[in-house]
Amino acid sequence: MRWLYLHGFASGPGSTKGVAVAEHVRRTRDVLVERLDLRVPSFAHLRGSTMIEHVEQTLGGQPGLLIGSSLGGWAALRVAERNPNVRAVVLLAPAIGLAHAWKARLPNAVEGWRRTGWLPVADHALGGISRVDIGFLDDIDAVDAMGDPQVSAPVLLIHGRQDEVLPIDGSRRWASGRANVRMIEVDDGHQLTDSIPTILTDIDAFVDSLAHDATSTLPPAPHARP
Repeated sequence: MRWLYLHGFASGPGSTKGVAVAEHVRRTRDVLVERLDLRVPSFAHLRGSTMIEHVEQTLGGQPGLLIGSSLGGWAALRVAERNPNVRAVVLLAPAIGLAHAWKARLPNAVEGWRRTGWLPVADHALGGISRVDIGFLDDIDAVDAMGDPQVSAPVLLIHGRQDEVLPIDGSRRWASGRANVRMIEVDDGHQLTDSIPTILTDIDAFVDSLAHDATSTLPPAPHARP
């Protein structure tokens, strides 16, 4: 089974979490985690629909486990709902309902983005400030117009209670009532940097549970860590 790591918005395949996950999995399981570059067709003209296609093309009909952070989590869910080859999904502060969240929480920024056509963004992959065109928001909005992603594969979802970028309520709402979703809340912000050791432990437990479950289903679990 191929393991693919999908980075977040304004990030890249060299992200701190992506590298940490890849190194841990290589060391403990001797498995390669492929850290994809989702800046497609470019960061300036980023498109969620193109990200989805890129992940599916990379998977190439093979069974896979997707690990998605923030916007990468959004893409992982959208791929998983349409591709039965996705056998499991790990979500790290996923950008569920991203376009709606931005419009609701940042109306002035979205208005300025639409007026000028461009959004200045702190580029965590290349450094400095980059720009993303308004087509990105419209494309994400069009995909999300289909409704919440409906995923049957087992899902591990980790989100920080102090997330200031994508508040945890969106993940709580999506996970609620889904028997195949195990949600874990941590005391951390959006980057989840302080929770990386916990994330690695939780991924290990999740993957081990899949190996012992012939039907690839997970029992329900409480939202919060004791």
